[in-house]
Amino acid sequence: MARIPIPSEQDRTSEQQRVYDEIKAHSRDNRVGAPYQLGLHCPQFLEKWADVGRLLRYGTSLPPRLSELAILVTAHHWTCQYEWMAHEPHALKAQLPQSVVEAIRLGKRPVFADPTDEAVYLYCRQLHETHFVDDDTYERVLVKLGATGIVELTALVGHYAMIAMMLNANGYSVPPGAEESLPRFS
Repeated sequence: MARIPIPSEQDRTSEQQRVYDEIKAHSRDNRVGAPYQLGLHCPQFLEKWADVGRLLRYGTSLPPRLSELAILVTAHHWTCQYEWMAHEPHALKAQLPQSVVEAIRLGKRPVFADPTDEAVYLYCRQLHETHFVDDDTYERVLVKLGATGIVELTALVGHYAMIAMMLNANGYSVPPGAEESLPRFS
């Protein structure tokens, strides 16, 4: 499945095991996700990466709905099947409308009832597609989320882009038996 082997419990160095155990202990579901398993090959990096991931996922001022919206936009941009599979249920649980989730999945612009959702969507899309955010979109997000929210949102997008790159570069897709949800774009 992955291009590089994921170190099994019996093959992990003591440092890899220490970091693995620490990540698992701080996990909300008592597990170590796929990108972090791949990161075990570099435990010093992984330890810091997991800390940043926990902060960005659970310790920001962003409501889960907006975090998951940003993550889905990122997963779609990178065509990261695993990231999409892992976060689509969280987005729906955070009450992101199914119609919005489906439009993002298909690469279409969603119709938003909530102007903050729309502003965050545009911010994330522009950041991925043009590497910049236009003044109007930036101001809309700034008014809704403040300076702290802008920093957190930008960091969250960058973090999940790195996760998507780790998964995609190493050939890690959905688990055996699971269906890929994102269309493959050329």
